[in-house]
Amino acid sequence: MNDQANSLEKRFDAAAPAELSSWNRQDTTWMLGLFGTAIGAGTLFLPINAGLGGFWPLVILALLAFPMTFYAHRGLTRFVLSGREGADITEVVEQHFGIKAGALITLLYFFAIFPILLIYSVGLTNTVASFLEHQLHITPPPRALLSFVLILGLLAVVRCGEQAIVKAMSLMVYPFIVALLFLAVYLIPHWNGGILATASQVPAPSALLHTLWLAIPVMVFSFNHSPIISAFAVDQKRRYGVHAEERSAQILSRAHALMVLMVLFFVFSCVLTLSPEQLAEAKDQNLSILSYLANHFSNPTIAFAAPLIAFVAISKSFLGHYIGASEGLKGLIVKSGKRPGAKALDRIVAALMLVICWIVATLNPSILGMIETIGGPVIAAILFLMPMYAIRKVPAMARYRGQASNVFVTAVGLVAISALVYKLSV
Repeated sequence: MNDQANSLEKRFDAAAPAELSSWNRQDTTWMLGLFGTAIGAGTLFLPINAGLGGFWPLVILALLAFPMTFYAHRGLTRFVLSGREGADITEVVEQHFGIKAGALITLLYFFAIFPILLIYSVGLTNTVASFLEHQLHITPPPRALLSFVLILGLLAVVRCGEQAIVKAMSLMVYPFIVALLFLAVYLIPHWNGGILATASQVPAPSALLHTLWLAIPVMVFSFNHSPIISAFAVDQKRRYGVHAEERSAQILSRAHALMVLMVLFFVFSCVLTLSPEQLAEAKDQNLSILSYLANHFSNPTIAFAAPLIAFVAISKSFLGHYIGASEGLKGLIVKSGKRPGAKALDRIVAALMLVICWIVATLNPSILGMIETIGGPVIAAILFLMPMYAIRKVPAMARYRGQASNVFVTAVGLVAISALVYKLSV
């Protein structure tokens, strides 16, 4: 199997261009698409979750943010690129680890990502309903109708194809970046030290390590875009052949640099404005940082802008996670023994997604947060540990062995999984 895969890869590489082309518009579109999948509604809660730990843990997390996210996603990209041409993550797992392992990973991959899609369906419906009622003073339509129209609208973008999804997400990124910058700059005159009050209080090593241990998963998943990595890697291999790994690393590094700089500026601007007590109050009220700031300043501009920003954030993250969830569901259908045509499979998956997301968004259950937490360890295992295991065991990835980043990614993955499991047990 490995010999056959290597032979296919060599034939594909031989047909690839001799030199890597210059940066182009499609690379920018993917860079913004990766940014769009990662930076969503969770970003609006990150200042609260990250700021509560105090000044020094936040500084350490800020320094670790880029290497934690870049090396992990580069490893997953390399893993998908190591498969045969056109193979997505579920097919590459089967190619390297066998049919049974492929079926298991496909199942876990789907059930780790799909609940997040359901959460975005609920969040989108709640955001629009609240905006209509409180900002526009319009009685929202029945929840079943509103949720159906919203999800159908997003799936209409999905039906236009993967490239249309990525392009739509990249376009949505621009207003989101502008909004984050506007809010971060708007808060500068209101900086009062906030979290700096804790800078003089250097925590004991044991307390610092415990805080970092529990905070690392928050930072990791605030920048997570693993659901779109498989489609990204497949497209890079199709476009760049033997140079796919090099160009993928370039796109990933620029995407992560943009993520880290933008989000950390926003986070630090928020925590320099609010005291640790106010951050704790926002957490107790289960509010996003935008909602808390709107109430804190009694500012109608923020009160009006907050739901619009949340709508854009949730919509683009929904589209990015749809790619991963649909990929997993297609893999499950194919592995069940049924092999419909490509177009029929797309229609079946879209119909199932529409019905399930619509039902859940209409019912508005409160259990979804717990489901997302349970899926966290699975996502961490797939993102951090599986590619590092493959580097050790799979001949096609042998050239990546011996790199210090492999040890770093493995360590962060184990820390993230252990912290998530601990949080579930308490």
